[in-house]
Amino acid sequence: MNLPSGPSPTEPWSEAVKPGLAAAWPICLGYIPIGVALGVLAQKAGLRPFDAGVMSLLVFAGSAQFIGISMLSAGAGPLSVIMTTFVVNLRHVLMSAALAVHLQGRSKGFLALYAYGVTDESFALNMARFRAEGWNWRRALVVNTASNLAWISATIVGCHAGELIPAGAFGIDYALTAMFICLLVLQMRTRLHILAAAVAGTLAVVLSLLMEGNLYVVIASLAAATICLPRGGGKKITPGERSGA
Repeated sequence: MNLPSGPSPTEPWSEAVKPGLAAAWPICLGYIPIGVALGVLAQKAGLRPFDAGVMSLLVFAGSAQFIGISMLSAGAGPLSVIMTTFVVNLRHVLMSAALAVHLQGRSKGFLALYAYGVTDESFALNMARFRAEGWNWRRALVVNTASNLAWISATIVGCHAGELIPAGAFGIDYALTAMFICLLVLQMRTRLHILAAAVAGTLAVVLSLLMEGNLYVVIASLAAATICLPRGGGKKITPGERSGA
């Protein structure tokens, strides 16, 4: 059986835009409510729509922005916000290292532009496409760019709408948590992934009762990854098992 070959690395932009946008639209669709929620919280923290838009343009990291806005609302200083969000985004180093395997030979300028657009969602999507469909760097960059534009637009709209929405309405504070739960579920490809998630969650809860701050999240994640390090690979979950059939 002959498997279909992936797109050529030299595929012109005119042919890369359509499949890139087709792959990106679920991310963009998901960014709209979360970005609007962020914009609303930003408005409650005293930011103007312009401020929220610039923040999304320069930072483009949902978790870091939610944390930053929460800290600003609590009166934290700029240095504390910067250091905290820096630590939260250290996971991007690991993401970029994994993606670098598929972006060999690209210029430093391109890599810098591409790295700017790496988020949890675009990383998960592009990695899956690189592995399964022979994805190329042009399509991957389209995914990042489209996601970025959707996020910036949503946060600006949310900040404008914040004047009409009461604080805490519609479960807005839960938006980021819900997003990461969805990402976790979508990454469950083997039983080992489920075990790692369960171990990390259990350790995080236990450690949160024993120590202050948020360092327990990092400790639990590293411990779970070490304990559940694959030794021969986990068993793949079939579509029937995933749906409970």
